[in-house]
Formats: sequence, C-alpha cells, structure tokens
Amino acid sequence: MKIAAIEAIPYSIPYRHPLHFASGSVHEADHVLVRLRTDDGVVGLADTPPRPYTYGETQKSIVAVVQDVFAPQLIGVDIFDREKVQEILYRTIHNQTAKGAVDIALWDVIGKALGQPVTKLLGGYTDSLRVSHMLGFKPARELLALALEFRETYGINTFKLKTGRRPLHLDIEAARVLREGLGEDAELYMDANRGWSANEAAEVLRRTADLGLQFLEEPDDAREVLGRRRLVANAPMPIAADESAPNLGEAAKEILNGGANLLAVKTARSGFTEAAKIVGMAEGMGIDVYIGNQIDTQVGTVASVVFGAAFAHTAKRAAELSNYLDMTDDLLAEPLQIIDGRIRVPEGPGVGTGVNEEKLERYRSDR
Repeated sequence: MKIAAIEAIPYSIPYRHPLHFASGSVHEADHVLVRLRTDDGVVGLADTPPRPYTYGETQKSIVAVVQDVFAPQLIGVDIFDREKVQEILYRTIHNQTAKGAVDIALWDVIGKALGQPVTKLLGGYTDSLRVSHMLGFKPARELLALALEFRETYGINTFKLKTGRRPLHLDIEAARVLREGLGEDAELYMDANRGWSANEAAEVLRRTADLGLQFLEEPDDAREVLGRRRLVANAPMPIAADESAPNLGEAAKEILNGGANLLAVKTARSGFTEAAKIVGMAEGMGIDVYIGNQIDTQVGTVASVVFGAAFAHTAKRAAELSNYLDMTDDLLAEPLQIIDGRIRVPEGPGVGTGVNEEKLERYRSDR
C-alpha cells in the first residue's frame, strides 16, 4: 500500500474570545488539515497549528511545504516504510508542525490498514488521560471563577497558568488567588512563554514558594544560557522545556546542558514517531514529561490523547487537552467529551480524527 496523494487544506474557525500569553495571542484557529491518501483509497488525517511566534510557520508556509516539497517526495512510498518517510521529511529543516501532521496522518492510515487503534500500535498503556486546562491572561479573580467553572462542569482539577507578565505581582497574585480558591488538592503550574528574564523568574519562584506549584515552563529565553542554567540548578521545582525543545535533538541538548529538567511533548510539532523517541530518551534519563497543548482543535487533541495514553511515562501527569473548548466550532465528526476530568481514547482503527466534511467545506479558506 503506497502513498498516492497528500493535501494541505487551510481553514479558519474563530475562538470564543482571544487567548493572550507572553509570546503572542490568537483570535481564530487558522489551521491546516493534512489529508493523506493511499493507492487503495485509505485516508489519514491530521491537524496543523501554525505558530509563527514559536516555530516560524504560517498557514501559507505549511500548505506550501506539504504540497510543494513533501508530497512530491513521498508519493509512491510504502506506508509501512516509516523510517524512510522520516528521512525524507527531515531533509527539509524546521517546519516542525508540517512534518508532525504528515507523520500523524501516516499513522492514521497504518492503523486503518491494519484494523487497529493507533494507541495500541504505539503502546496501548491506558484508555484515558487526566485533563489539564490552560488559563490565559486575565485578572486573578476572573481566572479563579473560570477554573471553578471548569472544575464544576468537567471535573478538571489541574490548571496551567499562563504567566510572563510585568509587573511580576500580576502573575504572583494570580497564582496565589488560584491556590487559595481551589484548595490544596488542585494541581497548578505556570508557563511564562519566555516572558521573563532568568532573574525575574527566580524572583517569582521565591515569592510563590509556599503555593505548592508543580513546575514552571519556559521561564525565560533558553538562549539566556547562563541565567537559565543557574535558574534550573537553584529552582525549588522542575523547569520545563517546551518551545526550546521542539524536536529530539533540541530536547536532548536542553536536558544535557542543564537548561531544563522536565519536557513538554507535543504531537502537533513532532508527530508520533519523533515524540516516541523523545519520550524514550526522557524515560531513560529519568526525566518526566507531560503532554502539552498547541491551542489544538479537537482533531489535534485526539492525536494528543491517542499518543499520551499509549505510554506509561506520558500518562503520569495530566495532559493539556481542553483548550478546544475555547473555539466556536470544530471539524471533528464525533466531538470529544471530558467526563470526571478525563478524556477517553477514541475506539476503532486509526487515530480517530475523522472530520465533518460539511464543516470543512464551510470553514476552509482556499475556495
């Protein structure tokens, strides 16, 4: 069974309200749906989130590299020659989310061809994941009200607080109000999206040391090498690499150089194949991981659930899976449900990313 065609379909769905964070903001999901077809008519799907402020990719650049660079090289390749596909993709530098989507779509085809759920082909560890919800920039009391609403409605009790603002007391107050309002049982952690310097991050950690926070993600720009290493060495909690570790090589470098001691794994930027290598490396080095969120649609979130549930190491921590709730609509044919703070892995062969074709026609932007 060989690859016969690869499409990259741009589409746009508005968010209910803008999401703001230190490295940027989003007002609508200007994403790309990647559709891979085999010569036997099997179709694999994946969603691609352009994040120019993180990976340098735009909607137009993803469409171009998939259709003009990847597709001509991959057509005719056997779907089970996964390592050959990886070699072809990585002849082109950067373009992380475009590569990740092609890989996920390929796994979707493989699962369907074998009649097996991809989560079982990857590892089959569990059938659901705990959910963490991301809270963007808002006044502290509004953040607490939102968190309480999500706990009441969905049973979510793990929250990621977007930080990186100045003056520092804005985020310190938000963390303190959340801890006091949610109680000791809630799991809380921060993500500064490189918004602070290492010294500012150290000050925030000092002033929040009594709040029982789990970890701090990307406190400063990792290129602030000495400051970042000093921060990691002296921090009272793990420091996580996310955008500073978008691939296997960068993840290994950040851990070995002392720039982080926790890793975010995002299938949107590494697909399943490279993500599995990152997880294996981390487990062997005694480094924890967690499933991150690229402000994913439900289609993208399904991929995260499928991958995260496949491995014991990724299933340890709550996964960032709920921000599709901020969208006004979605393409997924069978909408996800969060019940008692968990999302179950879809049943059936493949990844489970089937889309509603009527909605795709409504929201696609290339017609």
